[in-house]
Parts: sequence; structure tokens; C-alpha cells
Amino acid sequence: MRRPELILDILREKAGNKDYVFEGLYKNLYNPDFYLKAYGKIHAKEGNLTKGTDGKTVDGFNLELVEKLIESLKDESYRPNPARRIYIPKKAGKKRPLGIPSFNDKLVQEVIRQILESIYEERFLDSSHGFRPKRSCHTALMKVKGKCSGVKWWIEGDIKGFFDNIEHHTLTKLLRKTIKDEKFINLIWKFLKAGYTEDWKFNNTYSGTPQGGIISPILANIYLHELDKFMEELKGTLNRGKRRKNNPEYHSLNNKIWNRNKKLREQKLSEEEANQVKNEIKELSRQREKLSSEDPMDENFKRLQYVRYADDFVVAVIGSKDFAMQIRDKIANFLSRTLSLELSMEKTLITHANSKRISFLGYEVSVGGDKKTTSSNGVIRRSIKGIPMLHLPHEKMRDFLFKNQYMVEKDGQWKAHHRANLIHNDDLEILTSYNAEIRGFYEYYKLAVDVRKLSGAYNIIKTSCAMTLANKYKTSCRKIYRKFDQNGTFGVTFKTTKGTRFRPFYNEGFRTVKTPLKRETKLLIYDNDSQPNQMQYKARTSLEDRLLANKCEYCGRDGRCEVHHVRKLKDLKGKKKWEKFMIARKRKTLVLCKSCHVKLHAGKMD
Repeated sequence: MRRPELILDILREKAGNKDYVFEGLYKNLYNPDFYLKAYGKIHAKEGNLTKGTDGKTVDGFNLELVEKLIESLKDESYRPNPARRIYIPKKAGKKRPLGIPSFNDKLVQEVIRQILESIYEERFLDSSHGFRPKRSCHTALMKVKGKCSGVKWWIEGDIKGFFDNIEHHTLTKLLRKTIKDEKFINLIWKFLKAGYTEDWKFNNTYSGTPQGGIISPILANIYLHELDKFMEELKGTLNRGKRRKNNPEYHSLNNKIWNRNKKLREQKLSEEEANQVKNEIKELSRQREKLSSEDPMDENFKRLQYVRYADDFVVAVIGSKDFAMQIRDKIANFLSRTLSLELSMEKTLITHANSKRISFLGYEVSVGGDKKTTSSNGVIRRSIKGIPMLHLPHEKMRDFLFKNQYMVEKDGQWKAHHRANLIHNDDLEILTSYNAEIRGFYEYYKLAVDVRKLSGAYNIIKTSCAMTLANKYKTSCRKIYRKFDQNGTFGVTFKTTKGTRFRPFYNEGFRTVKTPLKRETKLLIYDNDSQPNQMQYKARTSLEDRLLANKCEYCGRDGRCEVHHVRKLKDLKGKKKWEKFMIARKRKTLVLCKSCHVKLHAGKMD
């Protein structure tokens, strides 16, 4: 059979023709290499070691399992297991439902996802950023910043319970526009109708995509692609005028300034008269700075921009509030009529860009006003009005500090605090935990113009780390800073096979005078048209090759093997030979024959 990469590239190439309809996709599910590729993609995720409703995990994956899956797909006897529903906490004390599918179902879903992505990725529009290759929250935010200049009104879209209310028949109808393969669509239908178990009770699913399912994001994007197309058409219909008309008041002041400058150049004036004219020029210039050269209320100039990440979207409108309300109503009618979704009128806010910030993807977005800037040669210029700016919300930073227990509130004041749950870890683990958490938060908010506010939080987190180490060693923070100092840098020294190494506290080695956390001003935005559509043939992953070698990595016996998985290498004690083997190779997987795998789980393997 052909390699999956070749098949996916052929699909991607054909998808470039927007009118092409795909047939015979189901037969790709008979290709064992697709399942090995899917396994190589998802095996490392810790969630795969959580049992589904069938009681099985990724541990013990083997080629026989793949063969059985293919046989059940060939005779169409395959039935997805219902997902095991759990709840994870949300902000404001609420909980979000999450489904845990069986690993076999994850494997089949990953193959479906790869096929769907190859078909639809070429057809999705540039306004969509969620769950797509080379796109992220950052690309969506940068699109807002780069494409929404001059915005007067924001529309903050809120679709009621989107993922739970995707209508199954509408979704399959949309799939049939592009895919003419009933077996393939019926397989997706089975996943939509698989249901879930909660408190050992089975529940049917009448709408929505599989909670926690691998195919849910791509199906959601296929569903909302219709909204993206509608907004593109709406944009072409409602956009009006090439440019705003001139502001008469601004140009009247401009002419007065020009005439007075001409008077200074061409007429012989006394010193007193010249000073009077110069003062008039300054006053007129101050008045002109408050105005725009173009009429901001020009009814003959209208624009809208639309950016979506999953079910979160914003629309930037240049026009009147009535114009923005008309757009909101058109979106609501389209969602209701075409996609059986409801736009929440209470939560879909229409906000004046100059009066209030909006929230989008965890950031606050404001619009720049009249500010003077000085260039490198000393010339004072007025900044351009209407440029969107990204801000770090104060409550996000506060919640981050409290959630991770970096600080506590005492007597109405916020104070750094040690983390008792880390005290029994070794020094490097403590430092690494802090580094990973602050790095993750900073990396997400590094686009904010006020990211330097994090320097205060940074100092609290650093103090918390020192206090945690001080509690571990029953000493003071001052002594900890001395003990863990290396040339003025706070960090941990540790030994490796290559000698002693030093790991600094996050960004300690790159400190600037003001703050170690600088704003990121550039971000590469990948557009659909900029992605080269060329065929790439990748080799198998090392894990796939190890499994296909059919040789036990412990006893060396030839024959059918399966893969043993562990959640984390640090959980291994290193006392047994097989543990040392995995630790030395830094692998969370070990290919074993059936006999060795049984012995390992029975605790009988050295």
C-alpha cells in the first residue's frame, strides 16, 4: 500500500480545486501505515494512559490490534465506545464536561482527522485560526492588530453552547458537499452518536461533537467555515468607498498654518510681529493635532473585518452603531437559519472602540488614540489613530499568581508564599516547575504592550521559589539566595554524565536593567496562500520502526511485539534493568514481546 504521506499530499493537491468532490476515502482506513502514523502522533500524550469505558489504554499497542481494527472497518462492524465523561474546573467555579474516548477510538479518529485536514485545510479561509496547522491564538490576535486599524465599533461574538449544539444532520450535509463517500461519512456519524457514560449510566448524544474527541476541532471548523464564507461575502457587500472624504475643519486649519508660514518667509516683519505669527502657528497646530485629516463620520466609507478562533470571533466595524447592529443581526439570522445555532444577544456586545477595551482570547484590546512620539532625529510626530493594541489583563496575572500559590492574601495585602507541594522534590525539579509555569504564562502574553507589568509578578514568583527552597532546607531566603547564586544569577547546579551544569531561574541569565520580560513585536503569520503545496515524504518515526522490527528490546526474541508505556520517566526508580534501559535512552516507551510485557506488569521482570 502507498505511504500515508503520499496519499495525504495527493488529497491536499486535489483540494486546491475548490469544486473537486472526494470519493473513495474509506478505503484509506484499510492501510495499516495510517494507524502507525496516527499512533506515532498521539502515543506520547499522558491522557492515553487514562482508561476509557473499555478499560484499555495505549499500553500494549501492537500490530494485531491494528489488524483487528481494519477488519472491523472492512465489514463495517466497528462501533465506537461511548466516552467516559469527567468534569474539569472552569473560572467562576463552573465545570466543563470532558469526554475520555477509548484509545482504539482515538486511533481511528486521528486517521480521520488527518484525511479531513488534508482536504479542508486548503479550503479554510484566512479569517479562521483555531485548531489549524501553523496558526494559533497569537496569529488571530496579530490579525486583529494588523487588519482592524481605524475600527469604530467592535462586535464580540458569543455563540450559545457551540460545541454542544452542533446539529448532526447539518454537519453531515456540509460534509457531503465535499465528500462523496457514504461509508466515510457514516463512520463519522457513528462517532457523533457514540454517546457517553456518566456515573456508570449511558447517555445518548443528540447534538454536538464528541467531547474530548480528536476529530471534534476539525469538525467544528468545517461547521463554522460556513460562517467564515458568509462573513467574506458580507464584507464584499457592505464595504463602501475607497477612502474617507477630507475633513474640512482640518484642511481649513492646514491652510491657515500654510498662509502664516508663507507670511513669515515672504514678508519683512518686526520681531514682535514675527513672534505673534509664530504663536498663532503653534496654537493652530495644537488645534489641528486634535483632528483627523479625514472625516471620521463619513457615511460613504464603511468597512468590516472578521477574525475567528474556534467559536470566539470579533468583527471590527468602521461605520455607525446602527451599521454595527445590522451586521450583528445578519450574523444572528445566518447562524439560526443555516447552522441551527443561536447568537447570544446578551453576550454579543457592541462596544465603541475609543471608550472601552474588549476581551479576546485572554487579552484586552484597546484602540490607540492621539499620542505624540519622538523619532530618532528628534522630530515630534502624532501617532496614527485607531491602531488596535493588545494588553495583559490585570485579573489574569492576579489569578495566575493565586492559582499557582505563588502568593497569598494576608491582612488585605498580597505576599509571596512558598509552595508546600514542592518541598519534597529535588532542587532541580522545584526550579524547573517554576520556570515552566512562568515561561508558559509569559510566552502567551508576550504580545501585550504592557507585558512589562509581569516584572512585578516575576519578582513574586522568584521570591516564592526561594521561599520554597528555604522551607525545604529550614533556613532563610537570604541564605538561599547566597547558596544558589552563581555570578549574581539565581539558579540550581546539578550533575550530569557530561559534568556539572547550572540552570538559572527563568530568564535570569538575560536580564535587562528594567525587566527580563520584553514585548514580542514580530510574529510570523502563516497565510493559506503562503504555504507551499508540495509533496513531502517523511520517514517513519523511530517508534514505528522499533515496533515493525518485531524484536523484543529486553530479551532480544524475534516475533510479534507490543509497546509498554509510562506516563513520566521521573516516575521510574531506576532499580530494575528495564527501568534503567528506559531512563538511559530517555524513552517513555519500551517494545517488548508478549511474554516480557506480562512479566513486567506482574512485577516478575528484573
